[in-house]
Amino acid sequence: MATVTLQNICKSYDKRDVVHDVSLTIEDREFMVLVGPSGCGKSTTLRMVAGLEDITAGQLVIDGVDVTHAAPQKRDIAMVFQSYALYPHMTAYRNMAFGLMKTTKLSKAEIDSRIHEAAEILNINDLLDRRPKELSGGERQRVAIGRALVRQPKVFLFDEPLSNLDAKLRNRMRGELKRLHRELGLTVIYVTHDQIEAMTLGTRVAMMSKGRLQQVGAPMDIYMHPANTFVATFIGSPEMGLIPCKANGTGMLSHTAFQAGIDMGQAGLPDDLILGVRAEEVSLTQGIGMARGRVERTELIGAEALLEVAVGDERITVRGAVAGAPEPGTEVGLDFDLSRVRLFHGKTGHAIDLQVDLQD
Repeated sequence: MATVTLQNICKSYDKRDVVHDVSLTIEDREFMVLVGPSGCGKSTTLRMVAGLEDITAGQLVIDGVDVTHAAPQKRDIAMVFQSYALYPHMTAYRNMAFGLMKTTKLSKAEIDSRIHEAAEILNINDLLDRRPKELSGGERQRVAIGRALVRQPKVFLFDEPLSNLDAKLRNRMRGELKRLHRELGLTVIYVTHDQIEAMTLGTRVAMMSKGRLQQVGAPMDIYMHPANTFVATFIGSPEMGLIPCKANGTGMLSHTAFQAGIDMGQAGLPDDLILGVRAEEVSLTQGIGMARGRVERTELIGAEALLEVAVGDERITVRGAVAGAPEPGTEVGLDFDLSRVRLFHGKTGHAIDLQVDLQD
């Protein structure tokens, strides 16, 4: 395995910038997830690592070697595509063997050994004689992963490999990928638009938007401490509730539905602020509560209820018990977990490091 370093990587098409100054290090045996909405530049970044897209500016280093302009076959990487990219006329065995036969001098015995070893790891021994049309989506994905494994590359690249699978199979394959990473010690760069995949798979997550890195960190660090409002609303299901507020010189945060006393931990607090709260950090109360709201919508999702609550002109989501979940139109009191609420700059959306003390 190997370390991958992106230094100020940029990509432009006809003078249109799509990836801006991305610097990121993927450590040896790390599972790094690039996540963001469609068009954010994550797949383009992955394809530059693979050598499938030219790098406009910057430097790419794999295992200490500058491969910025090296051909894909010189980078010692293997890629698993969203479409699987299997040859339809070949058996699973031949699909897994073809790359080794064309690009290495391995003997037939060594190739056969690698294929059966990978098939054993992926539990596809009984599928090797079948063609892709005879395989399910999950089986085709396993064959595609097996084709990458037999290469024994330094780095594995995955471009939204589970997006064509149904929800149950995606969940199962996520578990398989985590097992492979843990047991084989793979260095992985994985692209997805699915924040659940990012949270469950990555040892670290790199959030992208509009071609720029927004935040890099462990999944729960990003969930608990988003760097800005984009990250706050993208990571987490349901998304973080954002409530615009006003600050004044007396240390009070004001909103039509509540007031909050602020510990002025730093000077220069902007007048316009955004209070951020997650669904599990708000609870319904029988009394007046810290804030007042009105239930707009109730979703019963098995073990819990998700309530969309209007707080003034804003909407936030509250997790609650299914039993006794209030009907739409009900006026409710809300209490906030004082230790976990966050503040963001009202104009830039950047997180502000302040202690907040909400009061009645």
